[in-house]
This record gives sequence, structure tokens and C-alpha cells, in this order.
Amino acid sequence: MSKQPISLAQARNLHLAAQGLLQPPTRAAKRADVAACIQRMALLQIDTIHVVSRSPYLVLHSRLGDYPREWLEDTLASAKVFETWAHEACFAPMDDLHIHRAYNRHARQHWGVGNARKLAVTQRPHLDKLLDHVRANGAVKSSDFERPEGKGGPWWGWKDEKRWLEALFALGELMIARRENFHRVYDLSERVAPQLLQPVESVGEAALHTQLMEKAVAALGITQARWVNDYFRTKPRLKDADLDALVDSGAVVRVAVDGWDAPGYVHASHAALLKKAQAGKLEATHTALLSPFDPVVWDRERGSTLFDFDYRLECYTPEDKRVYGYFVLPILCRGELIGRLDAKAHRAEGVFEVRALHVQPGLVWSDEQLADVAAAIQCSADWHGTPTVRITRTQPAKLATAMRHALKGLAAS
Repeated sequence: MSKQPISLAQARNLHLAAQGLLQPPTRAAKRADVAACIQRMALLQIDTIHVVSRSPYLVLHSRLGDYPREWLEDTLASAKVFETWAHEACFAPMDDLHIHRAYNRHARQHWGVGNARKLAVTQRPHLDKLLDHVRANGAVKSSDFERPEGKGGPWWGWKDEKRWLEALFALGELMIARRENFHRVYDLSERVAPQLLQPVESVGEAALHTQLMEKAVAALGITQARWVNDYFRTKPRLKDADLDALVDSGAVVRVAVDGWDAPGYVHASHAALLKKAQAGKLEATHTALLSPFDPVVWDRERGSTLFDFDYRLECYTPEDKRVYGYFVLPILCRGELIGRLDAKAHRAEGVFEVRALHVQPGLVWSDEQLADVAAAIQCSADWHGTPTVRITRTQPAKLATAMRHALKGLAAS
């Protein structure tokens, strides 16, 4: 174990540094930054809710600042990243293609993969016929197939072809070649990733687990053993003893964190960051609105332990039982999660509505925090193409006046 413990604040900063959220970007984003950002996180979760911009675009905006959304589609179409089942449906770096395909084939326990395996047995002739169609005619979308009126399958009422396409994708026989208006375009895996035609060395299930463990520890910056498996949704949940081999090999360092009842783990690739954290030289200066599906907050237990921030997505909760709102964005401010924002982008009107803005219970925002949050809201509003910010409700109520004043000051500057 590293001889020098670190404080909880230093652990947070190490985590944010690894995730690309410690400091704001120092230059305008470039197209290549999208792939680099996904490489750094190892995963970018996909979700389709779009009261504000869809989650993968939000996650990138939190790290890159202003950038054109189509860069993500370009990055997928140019095969810098690919889509896979991992934490959930995700973009992942193309460098990790073989490990994800191997893990999904041999060990992935997910409803999408499980249903695909069942269809591979019960409806194989239909899958083969669809494969032959793609092979002969090129990439397809599910909308290319007409749906008999009123007839849908058991997966959200999907038509058969949609279920078969998704099954072939989960089985690895098809990949996502690109997206059009965020709709998947499926093609033969070997056409999307020609490297699949080349022989690769077989990797056993234990080695796959170890590789994904390392990737998770590296992506998180610092983690407890029990948080590692959630990153890629591997099984089982880990104990400290499960990381002994990685510690003994020098791939991972054990670190004591003040206030934790378990050791932290830092990947060897972050040795320099760890030294900076121990020396108090990692300064958190970035403020951003986070997606609910950002890696920083998608593990409720980790977020609670690292940030004292208990976050739960409420979009599937009945409206009258929601505490904070439908699609609430955690507010990161200089190394802390200090509040929540429920927003809606009214694109036709050019209005970014702050339906609810909540200060984290027990906190009182300083003038600096208020200014930082106002700037982050305006930055997001501008990027959405909805530059007029409308404050509907805040908690505490008096925050509304102060926030409107801060936003007005930004407009005048």
C-alpha cells in the first residue's frame, strides 16, 4: 500500500482528473478530441432521452466544451469507436473491440445478450435470412423494413426485423456502421471492422476479467474494489483480495483514503497523478452540468462515498413522486457536486428552461459558486442553441433572483 494516505478531496480530484473533469478545456475542441475523450473514459453510455441533448453528447460537452454534435457520428462512422453492450449500450474505443467482443460472447450477463442467444436458437433461419439480405444489399436501418399494422414483438413492441437486427448486433454478427438522426445503421461486422477477419489470440475468461478490471481502475482514477465491476457490468462484485494479483504485479497501487473503511486503488498509469494528489497539487477548477449517465455519477454508491451526493434518476418515477425532476443534471463545481438542475431545451423558441434548480441539502452557495453555475448553465444553453435562459423554480426560492442577476451579468459582459 502507498505509504502516504490521501484525503477525500484529493481522491475526488484524482478521480476527476482521470475522467477529464478536473479543469476546463484550455483550447477549442477538435474533432479528434471526441475519440480521445471516449478513450480516456473507456466507455460512453448511450441513452435516447432528449429533453435536453442526448446523454452521450452531454457527457462530451462537460469535458470538451462547445463542439458540433455531429462529430460523435463522424467518429463512429470513421471506425474510431464502435457500439457494444458494456455498462449498458455504449460507445467504446475501437482499440478495445476484441476484448468487448470476447467478453460479450463468453461472459456477458445482460438481457440484450441473453435474448439474442435465445433468438439464435429459436429463430436462426430468420437471422440468417436477414444476414444474407445485408450481405447482398448493404447496410440497413430497422425503418427499411415495413411493419404490418398493429403487429409488434415482445421487446417494446418492436417489429421482428428490429428484434433480429438487435439480436445479430448483440451476438456480434452485425455492428453499427453509423447513425442517421441517431438511428442505428447495421452492417456486417467484418465490413465495419475489417480487422475481425484477421486471426487473434484466444483469451480466457479469467484474463478478460483481469483486463476489464484494469481498464475500470484506470478510467476511475481511484476506486474501491466493490466499485470496479459496475464500470463494465462484469460479474461478480469484487473484494479487496480479488485485486491482490494486480497489486502484486505493480499494475495497481493500494492507497489509504481518509475516512474510507476500505482501501482505494489507483492504476500504475496514474502514478504521476497520484503523486500530485498526495502533494495537494491537483486543483479542481472546472464547473459543468453532468449527464445522469456520466461515469462520475452512474454508480450511486460511489457517488455517495466520493461526493456525499446521493443521486437517483427519476424519469421512470411517477411525476407526483419525484423529488427533483424528470431528467436532473448533477452540477459539478470545482471538485464538488453542489446541486441539481432539471432543464428542458425548447429548441423552436430558443429557450433553455431551468424547470428546477436545487442546491445540495446542507450547502449555501458562495458568490463564486453562484457565478460558476450561472456560467455553466449559460454555456450549456448556448451549445443547445437555446441561448435565452428562463428560471422557473429554485430551491431555495431566493436563489432565483440571484441566478437571474448572474445570468444577466453574463449577457452584459
